[in-house]
Amino acid sequence: MDSAAHPDRRTLLSGGLAVTALALTGCSSDSVAPAAAGSPAAPGSPAVSASPQARPATPAAALARLMDGNRRWVSGDLRHPDRDPDRRRFVAQAQEPFSAVLSCIDSRVPPELLFDTGLGDLYVMRTGGQAVGPVVTGSVEYGPMTGGTPLVVVLGHQRCGAVKASYASLRDGRPLPGNLEAIAQALRPAYEQALREGGDDPVETMTRAQIELTAAGLRGNQDLAPLVRRGVLGVVGAYYSLDTGRVEVLSGAPS
Repeated sequence: MDSAAHPDRRTLLSGGLAVTALALTGCSSDSVAPAAAGSPAAPGSPAVSASPQARPATPAAALARLMDGNRRWVSGDLRHPDRDPDRRRFVAQAQEPFSAVLSCIDSRVPPELLFDTGLGDLYVMRTGGQAVGPVVTGSVEYGPMTGGTPLVVVLGHQRCGAVKASYASLRDGRPLPGNLEAIAQALRPAYEQALREGGDDPVETMTRAQIELTAAGLRGNQDLAPLVRRGVLGVVGAYYSLDTGRVEVLSGAPS
C-alpha cells in the first residue's frame, strides 16, 4: 500500500517506533526485495516464487486469499506456494506479509500450512489459547502499524488444551503450575463469559469466547482502531476444526 493511504504510519515512522521494531527484527516490511536474476527454479517446485502474486491491498482481499488456501488444505489440493529457494532469496532482504495471525501453540494448528501459504506471506504469533499481553499485542500491531498489513486473524481451535486446562483450574480454584497460571488468568474473561452463556460443552464455549474477546480487544485498541475505522485493516476472529481442517470466520469479516 502507498503511504498516502496510511498517514498514521508516517507519524509512527517519524516517532521512531518502527525504527526500533526494525532493529529488533532485522527486517523491513516496506517493500519486497527484487528477485535474484537468473535464479533457477527448484526441481519439482509447484510455484514460481520469483513472480509472486501481488499482495492483497484490502482486508477483504487478504481474507479471501487465506480462505482460498484453507479450502485447498481441506480438499488436499495444495499448491505449497512460495516455499522454494527462489522465494527464500526473494524475501531475504525485505518482507511484505499480507496478514498477521495470532493462533495457539498447538502442534496441529500451523497457520502457514492450514492456509497453504509460504515464506513472507504471514506474520505468525502463537501463544497458549491465544493469550495476549503487551508483548503479544505489540507483535500483532507490528505489521499493520509499520508496513500496512491489511488483516489480523485471531485463530482459535477445537479441543484446545490450554483452554481446557485453564477452565478446570479456574472452575476448581486450583492454580496451574509455574507460568502456566499466567495463561489461565489471561483466559479468565473468556471463562466468565462461558459461565454466563452455558451450553453442553463449556470448554468449546470458552474457546469461542476467547477468540471473540481477543479479536474485539485488538479491533478496538487505541493503535489499531483508527486503521479499522478507515477500512485499511480488518481484525477477524476465526475457529479451526481439527476434525475437518476447515476455518470458520466468527466475527469481523471485512465487506
